[in-house]
Amino acid sequence: MKRIFYFIIVNIAILFVLSIFLSLTGFTGILQSNGIDLDYDSLMLFSLVFGMGGSFISLYMSKWMAKSMAGVKLINSPSNEFERWYLDIVKQQSSQLGLKMPEVGIFNSPQPNAFATGSSKNNSLVALSTGLVSAMSRDEIEAVIGHEMSHVANGDMVTLTLVQGIVNAFVIFFSRVIGHFVDRVILKNERGYGIGYFFTVIFAQVVLGILASTIVCWFSRMREFRADIGGAQLTSKTKMINALKALERQVAAPLPDQMLAFGISNKGQSSTLQKLFSTHPPLRKRIEALENSDIQSASQEQLN
Repeated sequence: MKRIFYFIIVNIAILFVLSIFLSLTGFTGILQSNGIDLDYDSLMLFSLVFGMGGSFISLYMSKWMAKSMAGVKLINSPSNEFERWYLDIVKQQSSQLGLKMPEVGIFNSPQPNAFATGSSKNNSLVALSTGLVSAMSRDEIEAVIGHEMSHVANGDMVTLTLVQGIVNAFVIFFSRVIGHFVDRVILKNERGYGIGYFFTVIFAQVVLGILASTIVCWFSRMREFRADIGGAQLTSKTKMINALKALERQVAAPLPDQMLAFGISNKGQSSTLQKLFSTHPPLRKRIEALENSDIQSASQEQLN
């Protein structure tokens, strides 16, 4: 539940900080065409620019945040047999997917997890936890890498950023429309904006931000199923299922909040409320989806 709370707070905080900045610099004046009416065209432009702004700032900082917050150690020159194998697998899968070789790293955590992040398909980072490396077989690790490389190939980082940005824009727009309505219609304020407007905007922004997070989380869950299929196609259906089963037996490593949506697992959530704010489906559902799917690996397609 702590992760869910932080995930929501991060998204709301971006909007809140931008809102304060705009108020201090006087940009909120464009939200009024005169003392009474709201300039909806300006508000829509304002919402889109600043709603997308926070999301893209986070996207372009994602690799830096992963390295600093998760403590990812990049593998530039392999120092042992596993690191050489790890680099070879990522290079092989990158070639299969037609992608530029991503940065490759390991982060120190006793629990198994992995993630991919970056600002584009050809500017990405793939990282495994030390716990995953020690707890899983090579075939299972290969499937996990395939899952993360599928996130990269599918452009999930950028797509999720766009979804988050659009959602942010709606939150900014409707919170100010609600604030304007309360200030003008209910409080009958006819000159400037009173304190009722600002309190209403903040309250509406928090409530709408929480509701909007459920949309982003739902989209993230759908992308996990697709990445599982991609991992199975790059390796094999059996390897991907076994990797998920291995994760199901473990406790997933905690990731920085910005990385949650791209981790291999957070085991899903049990309660209805937790499920709404979970970035991943339950591992059992992901395993069942793969078991019921008709997937051919790249090697099987070449034989056919």
